[in-house]
Amino acid sequence: MVKQRASIMKKTIFAIGLIFTVLATSCIPQKEILYLQDDMGDSQQITGVQEKQKPYRIQINDIISIRIKVLDQNSVSIFNPISSESNLNASGAERAYFDGFTVDSHGNIRVPTLGEINVLGRTASEIQEMIEAKLLEEQFKETANIFVTVKLSGVRFTVNGEVGSPGTVTLFQERVSIFEAIANVGEIPITGDKKDIIIVRQYPQGQKIHHIDLTKASVLNSPYYYIQPNDMIYVKPLKQKSWGTGTTGVQSLSTIISVLSLVTTSILLFRNL
Repeated sequence: MVKQRASIMKKTIFAIGLIFTVLATSCIPQKEILYLQDDMGDSQQITGVQEKQKPYRIQINDIISIRIKVLDQNSVSIFNPISSESNLNASGAERAYFDGFTVDSHGNIRVPTLGEINVLGRTASEIQEMIEAKLLEEQFKETANIFVTVKLSGVRFTVNGEVGSPGTVTLFQERVSIFEAIANVGEIPITGDKKDIIIVRQYPQGQKIHHIDLTKASVLNSPYYYIQPNDMIYVKPLKQKSWGTGTTGVQSLSTIISVLSLVTTSILLFRNL
């Protein structure tokens, strides 16, 4: 009987040790949580991100905003769309959709009096120069002082996975960093994997998948630090979430106490049999 009890105690101690080990490994370490940890030795080695960001080239389904100004503004009113009364109360994204020029499946946009212009694969500045040249050639003289502005009608992207509010967002600015994109969908919770953010990006030849690590300061040098229109961002859950044993020290401690209480109760009941 004594040997049997000793064997039971050894097994119990082993089980408790195993439980402690599992719960300890289930707790999410601080290195998995913090952004921009110094992995370069010297923060001064981080170079300007702008130098690595290539100009965006227009793709199919992009929406372009074009504004033309000359000395006699009435002569270019046909080029500058004005929202109808029904669209005045619409959101910025909706007005951009109705007032902008959408790139069709052939890479063309239709501009009043100028007809179809192929913009696929061109930058905004290249399209601007092309439209200015066509206007000077077909519509105006140099004395008209033509001023053309070409911009993307916002940066539209989608974020899914472990974020506060997954969904599609449009930001009306020239560039959007990965941190700005995530901040606009409610931040990544503690159960999200900041070390392996997946970006699905559109290219003329198809889609490509890229990975970036937001816990490293070197992400500032990544060519994917700034997102592009139509990017799909996916944040994976950490394995600790699927285990369900607690993601913080307090949660893990509560789980340990519950397990120990159950084990102790079982031992006492066994002894009283």
